[in-house]
Amino acid sequence: MCDPQPSTSSSAGDSASAGQEPSVPTHVSRGHASFGDRLAATALNRSRLCVGIDPHPGLLDQWGLPATVDGLESFTMRCVEAFGTTVALVKPQVAFFESYGSRGFAVLEKAIAALHEAGTLVLADAKRGDIGSTMAAYADAWLGETSPLRCDAVTVSPYTGFGALEPVLDLAERQGQGVYVLAATSNPEAETLQSARIKRSRGPQRRDERRRNDSHNADHGDSVAQHIVDECATRNQLYRRKTGSRFGNIGVVVGATLGLPTQGSDAVRKAPDLSALNGPVLLPGVGAQGASADDVRRLTTHVEPLAFPNISRAILKHGPDIGSLQKAVEANAQDYPGMVLE
Repeated sequence: MCDPQPSTSSSAGDSASAGQEPSVPTHVSRGHASFGDRLAATALNRSRLCVGIDPHPGLLDQWGLPATVDGLESFTMRCVEAFGTTVALVKPQVAFFESYGSRGFAVLEKAIAALHEAGTLVLADAKRGDIGSTMAAYADAWLGETSPLRCDAVTVSPYTGFGALEPVLDLAERQGQGVYVLAATSNPEAETLQSARIKRSRGPQRRDERRRNDSHNADHGDSVAQHIVDECATRNQLYRRKTGSRFGNIGVVVGATLGLPTQGSDAVRKAPDLSALNGPVLLPGVGAQGASADDVRRLTTHVEPLAFPNISRAILKHGPDIGSLQKAVEANAQDYPGMVLE
């Protein structure tokens, strides 16, 4: 973690927390369609799913492939051929490529280029999070115009403070790319941190505030997860106001299993209110982790056009045959017939 870069202005997250509106970079122009608008448009002609490329050693073995760079490349390029022309968003899990070192990154670069050539959007599931110049370097690595790893969007972690994400948020907004911020993840270990209550930050009015008196939350504060969603909503609101975009670039990751009883317990984690987001939502936890299409709809009533179920294992288990993988995509996509752009 490097020292923060010198700055003469407050970050978006810090400004919002202080009760001031954050500012979208003045060089944002109408020349770039927002990532949210591009994502919604791409989904009109493709399956509205996010399918992961997760070359886990167990899956390589299931496909009859060795846990080597050659096996990694064979697995990955079969996924590219199966998904590149069928789904709107493909999400390589970066860690599985990193584990093979430079040759693994070379396979990932090849896959990103091939997916772009096929016309699909690519989300790097890198979950980067740091401060200052280091965060700026991560932004350049995954979104920079000259980077061989350049994707349409990247996942990031906000737990060094939302304001520390400024370099990647700024770059995404300048170029019409996406950032998915971890907000309420589906793993049970996340509950203690993400459900913790903090002082409410100022942001766009949410549906839950319009629906009832706000005195309860004023006393008890928002969850950390809700705070993250609200910070993203504020960025999107300002970006849309400046550019005229229908949707913003900044999205969130929210587990589709939220609202369901925790395994071995009757406890239920409350999902954050997404009604003011106006940006993309990635929903892991569908299929193998127990969430259904109905659970996705329940969580995303007000953000359906940009709500993408993330389905990986339930599709990848049908490999290595490319036709079987494509049939699995089609079968899963049929579970979301009502989720269309109006």
